[in-house]
Parts: sequence; C-alpha cells; structure tokens
Amino acid sequence: MKLALICLTIILLSTDAFTQTDNWTSGRPDGHAPIGVMGDHRHGAKEWMVSYRYMRMGMQDNLDGTNRLTNEQILTNYMVAPQQMTMTMHMHMVGVMHAPTDRLTLMAMAQYLTNDMNLRSRMGMNFSTVGQGLGDTRVSAIYGLFNRGRQTMHLNLGVSIPTGSINERDATPMETDMQLPYPMQTGSGNWDVLPGLTYLGQTDRVSWGAQATGTVRLGENDRGYTLGNQLNGTGWVAYRWNNWWSTSLRLAGSTGVAIDGRDEELNPMMIPTANTNNFGGQRLDGLLGVNFYVHEGRLYNHRLSVEFGLPLYQHLNGPQMAGRSVLTLGWQWAF
Repeated sequence: MKLALICLTIILLSTDAFTQTDNWTSGRPDGHAPIGVMGDHRHGAKEWMVSYRYMRMGMQDNLDGTNRLTNEQILTNYMVAPQQMTMTMHMHMVGVMHAPTDRLTLMAMAQYLTNDMNLRSRMGMNFSTVGQGLGDTRVSAIYGLFNRGRQTMHLNLGVSIPTGSINERDATPMETDMQLPYPMQTGSGNWDVLPGLTYLGQTDRVSWGAQATGTVRLGENDRGYTLGNQLNGTGWVAYRWNNWWSTSLRLAGSTGVAIDGRDEELNPMMIPTANTNNFGGQRLDGLLGVNFYVHEGRLYNHRLSVEFGLPLYQHLNGPQMAGRSVLTLGWQWAF
C-alpha cells in the first residue's frame, strides 16, 4: 500500500516529465540494461522492438545451506544423487515490445527450454534425464513514472501464462517412463503475477540502474503443488567507451521459498530434486557484460550483447544443486 501511494504521488508530480529536453535516452550502447535484465526500458510512441536471447545456466555440486555435500552423504538418505545439472541448459527466448504511447510499453516473451541432469544411483549406476519443450509465456506492461534530469523510473506489471509443461517424463534405470522432478519441468503449471520497479540514470559516459521484481504464484497446479514465490533484485553500472560499445558490471540477488504441496507421483526419498523442502534459499551473482550498438547505417538500432556471471554467495535449502555459472547472449532491434 505504501509503495502504491508513493508511485501515485510520483505520477501526479511528473505529468510534464516527458516534455523535458534533458531526458534519459536509450540511443547509446549502454541505453539498455545488461542483456540478462528483462523489462528494463521503455520505447517511444509507436516504436517496436524484437529480441532474441540465449541463456545457459550451469549447476554443479550440492549445497545444504552453505555446506557442500558429497554424493555419499546424499546417498545415505536418497536412492539417487545429482552429479551435474545444467538446468535450462539451453533457454531460447524470443521477445516483442511495442509502445502505444511514450509512457506505456507492452512486452511479450516466449521461451523454449532444455533441462539436462546427470545422476548416479546408490548402486553406482550413472544415467541422465532430459526435459524439454515450450516454457511459460510472459506478457507484461511497463508504465513510465518520470523521465527528467537524465533519470527515469517505471513500473513493471506482468503475468506468466502456464504454457510450459509439468508432465515431462523420461526413461530411468528404475522406470521406463518416469515423471521427472520439479526443476526438470519446463513450466510452473500456474498463472503467476510479475510485479516490479525499475530505475535508470546516466551521464555522458556512465549509466546505472536498479530493478526489483517478484514472482507471485496464484494457486495450485494440476499436479497438486505450487512453486515458491520469489523476490529478485539487481543493480548495475555501465561505461560507454564510444558510440558503438560499452561494458557493464552487475550484481543480481534472489531469495525464494520452498514448494508448497507435492506431486503425488514423485517419491521425495528417491532424489533431492523430488523433495519439495529442497527448494528456495538465497543467491548473489556477479556479472560482467559487453554491449555493442549500431548507431548509424543500414543496421541502425541493432544491438548485440553478452553477459557472463559467477555465484558470489549461495545459501540454499538443501540438499540442492548449486549454481556454477550463467551466460546470456542477445540480439535486439528497435524500429
């Protein structure tokens, strides 16, 4: 409620903000946030943007809190231990943005995911499982609060449509057609609300920004569980070396809670990823990015970006797979 009142006050005090001449601008290599940040900017009235992102997230070893666990420790309580998992090993994201007005930008994003996991059974057998398919689709609106003094702020509000699967299955040594654990599914099975708030600022050479977003799950899915709510926060600073390229440093943190309910087809004693208590926790990543922007010529307004990050801190409700690295590549074109 307090946040809503603050935002309403900002809107009322900034009705003329979009007529200022010394406004924040996206027409520079650091005019967009690092490619790993979604919903970071608005567009001018009638403008469109299409984008493609590829994300690879690597996960390896198991944590309980901040303590690393060996396979032998896990296998004392579970029949199977994850060896290495590249969760969303390949995540392909295609996005479209359109601005009906200077204040309002609409966005839609579709995803295709492939989740791979290598495992070892208590009997010493190594095997792997794969879950892949369409992910959940995100539709959101970005509403500008102000843009003046080379600073801007906007509200993010979206929904996640459950187009992903919660019925991914694969062959294992125990069963030829087994329901895969929760992180191997490509969707949440729920409609989710995605609120957020984004702030941006810049000088001639330097830009910076911060964003807070959340994922609020609405109800229980068809398999009897609800993924945990999540809160994300990120902040970054970027330096524009010239009109063509910039570099960025970013911190990204997240906190989440365990799964509520459970899939009755999953045995929580089989593997840690089938136990709903082994989800959620806190994580902080440090990321380095490079952004290339075509500011003239036939490819005007095309952008190519890359960002790579490593975990700085993890405290997980475990046993749970620990993050190892995250890589994001992206292309954007505004017209």
